[in-house]
Amino acid sequence: MQSSSEKRSPGIYTYIAQWPIYSLAWSVRHDKKSRLAIGSFLEDYSNKVEIVQFNRDTSDFTTDSRLIFDHPYSPTNLKFFPSEDAANPDIIATSGDYLRMWQIHDDRIELKSLLNGNKNSEFSSAITSFDWADFDVHRVATSSVDTTCVIWDIEKEVIDAQLVAHDKEVLDISWGAFNIFASVSGDGSVRVFDLRNKDRSTIIYENTMQDCPLLRLEWNKRDPRFIATVGMDSNKVVILDIRFPTTPLMELCKHKASVNAISWSPCTGRQICSVGDDSRALLWEVVGKAGVRPEYSGAGANSQVEPEMWYGSTAAINNVRWSPAELDWIAIAFFTKLQLLKV
Repeated sequence: MQSSSEKRSPGIYTYIAQWPIYSLAWSVRHDKKSRLAIGSFLEDYSNKVEIVQFNRDTSDFTTDSRLIFDHPYSPTNLKFFPSEDAANPDIIATSGDYLRMWQIHDDRIELKSLLNGNKNSEFSSAITSFDWADFDVHRVATSSVDTTCVIWDIEKEVIDAQLVAHDKEVLDISWGAFNIFASVSGDGSVRVFDLRNKDRSTIIYENTMQDCPLLRLEWNKRDPRFIATVGMDSNKVVILDIRFPTTPLMELCKHKASVNAISWSPCTGRQICSVGDDSRALLWEVVGKAGVRPEYSGAGANSQVEPEMWYGSTAAINNVRWSPAELDWIAIAFFTKLQLLKV
């Protein structure tokens, strides 16, 4: 066992990995609340995923070399089994060339299944992202560069549904409710799908920048009225209210460079954190206790919205994940550093 940590200031805790970090995830299990996974961003075929444990009592990180595993290509996303119940299997899912499920043991991590939706071809279509939600733990939704979204039954290891979702590559995907998900694409649209009617989708937003992809999407699981999305090379986080499609509810514009990732607060659904190339993490209150905050309504108000809090790092921030179990912890990744912020 080894420990590697660096305390910067009260409420900021840093783990330094051996390689640049791109993807990250928090464990959901109630017996492993402060456990995270980080995925490398290396240009080689061989990449890494590492399990990291944070001890809140000592403010230290511990790792175990037996809980690092090789991953083909850089993992585009990571997620632990989305349930607090420790009786569920301890599994982490990863995406890249395929969707893979890995079983975590105390002393090793084993590949449980490799889910290939393209068995008729010797080529795989890269999986850009996936989502796995607590209201449907048996199904994982993936997005792919081949314009499709695939819904996997991970228990039976079979495809539950495969949809041609967009006109160009699908870049992100997010569950909103049982049978309902949204996706974004190189075609610049946010589309909502209902698996009870696979033949149609609803376009709820199109990027105002002509021919500009939408890169990121996250449905607010706690308050499913709201979806957040981010365009390529954009400093804006666009907040959508699905009850009023096509026109954004608000645009959060205070980043000074491109936004790279977003994460809703899983416990309250009232706040969102965004991170970007300006080396900053901005915390926004989107929804007040009585609904959408009044200063967000009215022409021209959106561009004036200020973040509730902000944090500056020393490099462009690649990713952010709000802890699903402890509402005052946010994880960010930049260069080789995993940083936990207590907010």
